[in-house]
Amino acid sequence: MEHMATSLSPSAGFVLGLDLGTTSVKVVLLDAQSKKVSDSTSFPTNSDIGCTTDKHAKEQDPALIIAALDRCMDALPKNKLQKVRSVGVCGQMHGIVLWKSKTDCEWQSKDEVTRFIPKDVSQLITWQDGRCSTAFLSSLPKADSHLSVATGFGCATIFWFMKHRLEFLSDFSVAGTIQDYVVSMLCGLDNCVMTGQNAASWGYFNTTTNQWNTQILKDAGFPVHLLPVVVESGAVAGHTFSEWYGIPVHTPVGAALGDFQCSVYSCKTNKGDAVLNMSTSAQLTFTMPAEFSPPSSPDPLSPIAYFPYFHGSYLAVAASLNGGNVMATFVRMLGSWMKDFGLEVSESRIYSQLVQSALIQPNTDLSVTPTLLGERHDPTTLANVSHISPSNLSLGHMTRAVCRGIIENMAVMMPPQSLQAAGVTRIIGSGSALSCNTVLQQEVERVFPFPVVYGKEVDSAVGVAMVFHDQT
Repeated sequence: MEHMATSLSPSAGFVLGLDLGTTSVKVVLLDAQSKKVSDSTSFPTNSDIGCTTDKHAKEQDPALIIAALDRCMDALPKNKLQKVRSVGVCGQMHGIVLWKSKTDCEWQSKDEVTRFIPKDVSQLITWQDGRCSTAFLSSLPKADSHLSVATGFGCATIFWFMKHRLEFLSDFSVAGTIQDYVVSMLCGLDNCVMTGQNAASWGYFNTTTNQWNTQILKDAGFPVHLLPVVVESGAVAGHTFSEWYGIPVHTPVGAALGDFQCSVYSCKTNKGDAVLNMSTSAQLTFTMPAEFSPPSSPDPLSPIAYFPYFHGSYLAVAASLNGGNVMATFVRMLGSWMKDFGLEVSESRIYSQLVQSALIQPNTDLSVTPTLLGERHDPTTLANVSHISPSNLSLGHMTRAVCRGIIENMAVMMPPQSLQAAGVTRIIGSGSALSCNTVLQQEVERVFPFPVVYGKEVDSAVGVAMVFHDQT
């Protein structure tokens, strides 16, 4: 197995960046000479699995995620894919998928295109999975890590299956994130190679030593054979096992990175930049000084976590579970209500009307606390609406209040004063939920006293391509 190359490729050609997100897959081709995006494409996964046995379960079908990846690859110019010199992969953190080594996929060639089809793969238990209750998490062994273990984290999910569905784990020999799975398939690896970025998001990983808490997990009966081999963020996991959509065999493939870190990498240009990324969830972050070392143990009540970045550095992160998913829930609720009245209105039309209504309602005294999913540092908190009066029940008032609540929740987790104290002078706004919602943008600029810059090409797929371009 190859996973530590010293260089990636000559500068000519393209770098392929893949981002396997919670709701969509995005693929970009980065011109290796100009370092500009040549082509990009994105398709929704529509991969959520309805679980009738446990309302707290959040699972996705990996086959549908790979099908969305296939659609993205099909849409890219074949002549450019033949000139791809390296592949970077990132995706949704914390979640876990398990597979059987050697029978984990089937390679197929059809219509002059070679692709892989998932086989012997579990469902993806996502970062949104809520089966690990507070009581269950408190029963787990104490981790040797500066990061708390939360529901939806890979190691916590394995502990849950150990207790409730042990036979499920016995069906598989390898585990990783969905992006790790893709890397393993492309490289034909028998095990899983994982970067410290993804390992830290699973829990029970010490970022200072770059090692799993193997002894602690062994003592708890944890199946440590499922733990991936950890490599440095930015390292090469291997080389393409087969030609793939015209990409030559033996093309270097980077070990998968966290989508959050790649999103930051894609847009953070100055030391004084903070990044507010809002897609399904939301994160506000800035880079800690080079000499920073995280505390030896977490403060479970703190909304700030320190995520490993690159070259031993860390990001201070306020990671909210409530971002674009709050607006999406609001849209679905209204659609459901209208359907009850016999009206079929598309979600895109509802969303557009909500934004337009709020734009002509620049202020409101209606107050919405949008924590529908709680927060990792306060999992029992719920959403609420207050200061309701007959004069503030319009669609504009409600939408403005929801958008304001989402941004004010971020400001509670990471106050503007703490950003100023860290030397932040500008906020880079990124993510699909923020880029397409002018009302959210207005609320960012109202709550945070900094210039805010929005970039059209600010995303994880671009970031992961940039990382592996810069390794050359």
